[in-house]
Amino acid sequence: MSFVIYRGVEDADLANEYMASCNIEAWNNRMLKYEEHGKTILDIRLASIEKGPAEGITVDNAEFKGQNFRVSRGDASQFLKKMVEEISLAREYCANETEINMLDKYIECFTKGSIQAHKDGSAFWVKNKSPAVETYMGYIEVLRDPTNQRAEFESFVAVVNREQSRKFDTLVSRAEQEFLPLLPWSKEFEADVFSRPDFSSLDVVTFACSGLPIGINIPNYDDVREEQGSKNVSLTNVMSAHAGVRGGPFLSKEDTQLKEKYGSTSLEIQVGLHELLGHGCGKILRVKDDGTLNFDQEKVKNPYTGEPATHYQKGETYNSKFSNRASAYEECRAECVAMYLGLVDEILDVFSVAEEDRENIKYVSWLDMFYAGIKGLEMYQPKQSKWGQAHSMARFVILRVALEEGDGVVNVVETKGEDGLPDLLLTVDRSKIHTSGHKAIGNFLQKLQVYRSMGDSEAGRALFEKYSEVLMEGSHPFGKWHEIVVRKRKPRMVLIMPNTRIVGEEVELISYPETPESMVTSWVDRFAPKQHDFIEESLTAFTASWSRA
Repeated sequence: MSFVIYRGVEDADLANEYMASCNIEAWNNRMLKYEEHGKTILDIRLASIEKGPAEGITVDNAEFKGQNFRVSRGDASQFLKKMVEEISLAREYCANETEINMLDKYIECFTKGSIQAHKDGSAFWVKNKSPAVETYMGYIEVLRDPTNQRAEFESFVAVVNREQSRKFDTLVSRAEQEFLPLLPWSKEFEADVFSRPDFSSLDVVTFACSGLPIGINIPNYDDVREEQGSKNVSLTNVMSAHAGVRGGPFLSKEDTQLKEKYGSTSLEIQVGLHELLGHGCGKILRVKDDGTLNFDQEKVKNPYTGEPATHYQKGETYNSKFSNRASAYEECRAECVAMYLGLVDEILDVFSVAEEDRENIKYVSWLDMFYAGIKGLEMYQPKQSKWGQAHSMARFVILRVALEEGDGVVNVVETKGEDGLPDLLLTVDRSKIHTSGHKAIGNFLQKLQVYRSMGDSEAGRALFEKYSEVLMEGSHPFGKWHEIVVRKRKPRMVLIMPNTRIVGEEVELISYPETPESMVTSWVDRFAPKQHDFIEESLTAFTASWSRA
């Protein structure tokens, strides 16, 4: 067997077509390409402990559009074996039968490579309402995959912040009757029954992934979300760390002061709306497992053409249809929901916002979003004309929409800084937030939802590409301004994880000072000395398999 040159997008697109034809979802696989017995094989390698054939999971050889495919197992086996050993020990401390079933399904997924087992485990996780300790693990987020198909492994353990969770529970309880009907699309594009998400405000004990979010809405499986619902999680101590950052470029002194005063509350509301209602709202029009449609094909029409609404065929998912734009598009939709509903006074009442502070909270919320749009340019690669991060791309798109369609609700101009170098100034017109700003975001949000619901990736991607383009000329030449944004960039925030240890009958939390040395110490302390060699050997073996690919 010898490895051959990978054709990038061509091979990836063909593999996506093959997997859709076989009803295979890409969450837990990577693709290898090699020569075997004179044939070029595209090997879809599933992450699992077990290796070798398994009925209903692996495929030894299949030809599709002139290309030989194989579905095999055993990727990342050494890591997953260790995970399963620890999960098996954790079963003894489960609080109920649902938690035991959940962990058993995780074990089955990691052992066999079955995504269906992980979906079943995720369903049990959703059913496990309001536990004191939350944990979720698996191949979850596709943000780092260029095709938005394959997910990064992550795992977290966190404890529930009961007091903070009560506010979000109230928001959810009133969502279906009061707040979701305010969104700018007809009821045909909203779920028949709002699957009330189980919301928890959590304090993270440990979160193993490449970058910590401030809120998450999971599981990411559309079928599980529609049939079982989802959980929305706000990571309170992560949010507090972000809200504690002071200052920043591109704002007036007055706006900086408002941002520092109201930023924490604004962020809390934004994250709650984004995760609870943003990711939780809307309907995917699709063929169900039994072959029937989950909507009335005679009644549901495309509001922009009057034609019957299109839908997802069996084997198609939102990620497979919208491909490398799926994550940014969905994050943009959720952010727009938060902006749109964040202007509703009754929602601010849920978060105990004083009447005299309402307009400042709304202002800072929109200011923060537009500010994030400018800062998002840090993640843009001008030489390749590519975005490196989904959230950054999403917020830049929102800024562009408001600049072009918001009739002056926001503006960005080039100035000269105190150092004599070019600078930027972002301003927001308070008087236009409720009028032209609200209208612009509403119209854009409606299109995002309708195209997503219908699986119309052609129209959806065209809309998104229009506003994600970084122009070199015009009234807002962000391509030219990219240099300014990068030059004014601050070092990325580093979050140090605590550890725990058993002292007698108690569990002790170990925190660390805010220093680079503490980051290293935290990682070293997390593992017993005998595990250090295992980690090094496993990483070396796994990296070697990638280099061969």
